[in-house]
Amino acid sequence: MKDLTFLPHQLEVKKCVCRAIIETPKGCRNKFDYDPDSGLFKLGGLLPEGMMFPFDFGFIPSTLAEDGDPIDIMVLMDAPAHVGCLMEVRIIGIVMAEQTEKGKTETNSRLLGVAIHSYDHEDLTTISDVSKTLLDQVEEFFVSYNKQRGKEFKISGTGGPLKAIKFLKSGIKAHREKRKK
Repeated sequence: MKDLTFLPHQLEVKKCVCRAIIETPKGCRNKFDYDPDSGLFKLGGLLPEGMMFPFDFGFIPSTLAEDGDPIDIMVLMDAPAHVGCLMEVRIIGIVMAEQTEKGKTETNSRLLGVAIHSYDHEDLTTISDVSKTLLDQVEEFFVSYNKQRGKEFKISGTGGPLKAIKFLKSGIKAHREKRKK
């Protein structure tokens, strides 16, 4: 079976559009992780009662983040997607963060995107278009989610699509360089 982490990302810089693969749908308490060895999605954890993913969560293929996984993305869409769904997204920003586990700190920023096929969020083109209340709730989700997993998640700021695309390009480059080795 083909490893989905190697699918082309199809980044269109001028439109801020690329492809994402959803691991965990909006409204889900189960956290799913893509397993490249089997080509399947496995249960990676369970959120506590009353806590769920506020939007679809997944990764951008053919990228590599500092944590060794593909770059994470939270995708705003009208209704939940399915586990393993491949979709086109418009990158609207980045939530910059550091994650600490067992005394080791690494960058673990998250992209924020909008599904190309969204009516509710079609007018969002930059993170500043997202209401402060909603953005605060998304940030708090990441902090609480990581705390439940024994990790400290500190948000250092946010950035718009230009900063997000720069981060994405560095992840594409890192993936390409790893493949060469």
